[in-house]
Amino acid sequence: MSAGAIAFNLVQGFENECVRLPAASLLPVKALRHNVKASTKYQQIAASIHEVGLVEPPVVCRTGDGLYLILDGHIRIEILKDMGVSEVECLVSTDDEAFTYNKRISKLSAVQEHNMVVRAIARGVPEQKLAKALSINLSSLRRRTNLLQGICAEAVSLLKDKQCPMAVFEILKKMRPLRQIEAAELLVNANNYSVSYVSAILAGTPQTQLVAGDKAKKIKGVTPEAMARMERELAKLQEAITSIQDTYGREHLQLTVVKAYVARLLGNARVVRYLTQHRPSFLQEFEAIAEATSTLVQAKSPTKSGEIA
Repeated sequence: MSAGAIAFNLVQGFENECVRLPAASLLPVKALRHNVKASTKYQQIAASIHEVGLVEPPVVCRTGDGLYLILDGHIRIEILKDMGVSEVECLVSTDDEAFTYNKRISKLSAVQEHNMVVRAIARGVPEQKLAKALSINLSSLRRRTNLLQGICAEAVSLLKDKQCPMAVFEILKKMRPLRQIEAAELLVNANNYSVSYVSAILAGTPQTQLVAGDKAKKIKGVTPEAMARMERELAKLQEAITSIQDTYGREHLQLTVVKAYVARLLGNARVVRYLTQHRPSFLQEFEAIAEATSTLVQAKSPTKSGEIA
């Protein structure tokens, strides 16, 4: 090995081939909620499996005694058991850490789901079969198909991996392209993709930036005076966000360094003992900083629909 070269020890995460395992040998690592079978997600996954089969094999790991722990796919395996399937094709993981595996799984965004539906239809999958697999009606399927019509490419790029309800895109269609981009940036910067927030952005959008610019903007319960005030306040908010963006990266880095430093301090038993005796309120705040997983305020996740096993 040449000087300065670094050796990497790569460990294979999964066995080379999927294996068929007896359903009775698959042990859950968590209990499903008692009402899970009544949920929309469960019904959609069940419809998908009944219609097109198991698309993604469950992930399991060996226990060494002929049994396997389910790392991912509890609902899929429960559905297969209800169908009377005696063997399940599984992907065998070499790591038994379910949290690590699940942490890297992301749900389909509305844009990703739209792309999936469009590709399936382009490949000749009948709309009726696709709707049945997703456990939705034809009108809902066509709503997904037409989701991005009238949305500019830049706005789509900003929101392509965000968990936005479909109604968000339908509201964006009422705006002109440049305003769509501004609205998408506001959603991303606020980490808020709710319908109520994008509706507020629409209410604060000047008439000239709407697609139907020749029609008076009407919002139930909002007077023209209040609408004009919202437009001015939203313009000020955009200016403030733009100014914050200039320093955000540097300040975020500083906060990350501070968090690491505080965590290191709390690793010193003498420091913790002193704070416990003399500054207990400081200790609580330091612990909260050290345990924080993000410097961002987490917005409430929107309801997800159309998820597939």
